[in-house]
Amino acid sequence: MGAESGKRYVHAQKRIRDAHPAMEQRKSSIGLPHIVIVGGGFGGLAAARALGDAAVRITLVDRRNHHLFQPLLYQVATAALNPGDIASPIRRILRRQANVEVILGEAESIDPSAHKLILRDGEIAYDYLIIASGATHSYFGHEAWERDAPGLKTIEDALEIRRRVLVAYEAAEREPDVEIMREWMTFAIVGAGPTGTELAGALAEISRHVLARDFRRIDSKRARIILIEGTERVLPSMTTESSNSARRQLERLGVEVMTSTLVTGIDARSVTHAGGRIPTRTVIWAAGVAASPLGKSLGAPIDRAGRVIVNPDLSVPGAPDVFVIGDLASILKPDGKPVPGLAPAAMQEGRHAARNVMHAVAGEPLEPFHYVDKGTLATIGRGAAVAEVGRLRLGGFIAWIAWLFIHIFYLIGFRNRFIVLSEWAWVYIRNESGARLITGDIEPLLERGESGQGKGRIISS
Repeated sequence: MGAESGKRYVHAQKRIRDAHPAMEQRKSSIGLPHIVIVGGGFGGLAAARALGDAAVRITLVDRRNHHLFQPLLYQVATAALNPGDIASPIRRILRRQANVEVILGEAESIDPSAHKLILRDGEIAYDYLIIASGATHSYFGHEAWERDAPGLKTIEDALEIRRRVLVAYEAAEREPDVEIMREWMTFAIVGAGPTGTELAGALAEISRHVLARDFRRIDSKRARIILIEGTERVLPSMTTESSNSARRQLERLGVEVMTSTLVTGIDARSVTHAGGRIPTRTVIWAAGVAASPLGKSLGAPIDRAGRVIVNPDLSVPGAPDVFVIGDLASILKPDGKPVPGLAPAAMQEGRHAARNVMHAVAGEPLEPFHYVDKGTLATIGRGAAVAEVGRLRLGGFIAWIAWLFIHIFYLIGFRNRFIVLSEWAWVYIRNESGARLITGDIEPLLERGESGQGKGRIISS
């Protein structure tokens, strides 16, 4: 080969490498430890990012192509934000990390003995596996309630709840029967944990302020927002002081709080409890969480909620190359209380699992996980919130400001932070939300519980 031919060959090879960097990266990664991560939530992304500079190849599997900022999902459900404001494509988040590959797929089970993750349409072999598949709704054996009381875990859930809430006001506006109108304007939230409390406060806010000028026949301020909790106080995971503060702030917004009330039935026109029946066309479920069923396939011990009881180092008993984190992991703090299923905990667990994987690769002993409690916050409405950071207890406007900036900080991407902050500023100043769009088929909702007898009625004169 002559000098000129040699130069042309080198330039041609460079063009190939420049045109196909992924191919070159894949070739160079052959023989490296293969780490598979299931789930692109807070824990899974934290694990993937923590391995960014490691000499490993990573495959992240998720059944959706986006990372969802779940703490603000209730604001999509109550028309304060749009889905794109709180979600980012996983590929975009990890596009600068050369050692990671993202696969859109649904994991169905795990074969620890064969070191394989079984997908609905295939399988992936792994050297180490980090499971961060999260949790879903639990109706405590009453799965039929899901039809009339949707939960809130995904964007699809949030849009369905938004649709039901906004259609309820539209149906009330055209309803000549006063009793049925009241049913449409009654909203029941079952479960007063952070999700239920935040939903109740947000629904009260939009009924009293955002929608007050939109309708002609109904007064949206007269909507009933009812928060039902089976234990004796709202936000039972927080201190009594914070719970009492949250209840006072909810009641100032006009929310009816019912504690020590166990729901016994839900249908298209009511919620039933031991003390009676509440006529309502809109019920939202925020009472129960069940771990992803993926954990059961490991054959490891699980708790009553289906969470995998992991070793102190987050590995699975009997499967030292498998780590479980986030809502799927059951792990106790030194005081005997469980590590909470919160985003900061999942992120800490994700980073720790990544470190332990690298210890295992290097043949070093694994380290136990130590949870650092960075506090708990819950917003209730405009300028209303509760916060616990160490021994510090905050309530009202100061807690709300802290909640606002912490959530902005954890949002992924400058664009999302800018948009969410702008939307919040607009809502705060103008009491106006721009996300009140009803999508999908509204007829099944308008006909809920009517059995067709409403057709042909005079709805305006």
